[in-house]
Amino acid sequence: MEDKKIVDLYWERDENAIKETSLKYGRLCAYIAGNILSSREDSEECINDTYLAVWNAIPKKRPDKFSVFISRITRNLALKKYEYLSAAKRNPAAVTSLDELADCVSGTDDVESEIDAKYIQRAIGNFLWQQTDEKRNVFIRRYWYFDSVENICTYTGFSQTKVKSMLYGMRQKLRKYLESEGIEV
Repeated sequence: MEDKKIVDLYWERDENAIKETSLKYGRLCAYIAGNILSSREDSEECINDTYLAVWNAIPKKRPDKFSVFISRITRNLALKKYEYLSAAKRNPAAVTSLDELADCVSGTDDVESEIDAKYIQRAIGNFLWQQTDEKRNVFIRRYWYFDSVENICTYTGFSQTKVKSMLYGMRQKLRKYLESEGIEV
């Protein structure tokens, strides 16, 4: 079913919207949640929470790109779940991905950082659009989907050395780009 029709089902408050969303995007949501959370049960819970969040969000918003909309919700819910669970156990792949980016974008809990978040998000998006498709895809797979370097190598056909080098170079460029945009790193 086309995304527009699925969104229309949500607007009509038709419960088939969830079924159609699951059929079309269930695997994508499972992939995202699975890369962040270390257990299948936590991932399934996150996916169910995603469907509820989409159900509650759609009447207020009509997403332009439904796949991005549901991916973002899944990712955010999985990260919240991960944060909750991280006191007891850790997913080393997600921790490593976040640690790698810590030098470029540090998180703080003050009000200023909340205000700047949108600006930083826009700056990172602009930076990524200036990169080649190849580099952008590797970066997104690592830092958005939390793919391991090994999975990225399988997906792209690149060696681990190339992927690690590409990610390192992009982190350095991102740091310089953010500084040039007046964002303190």
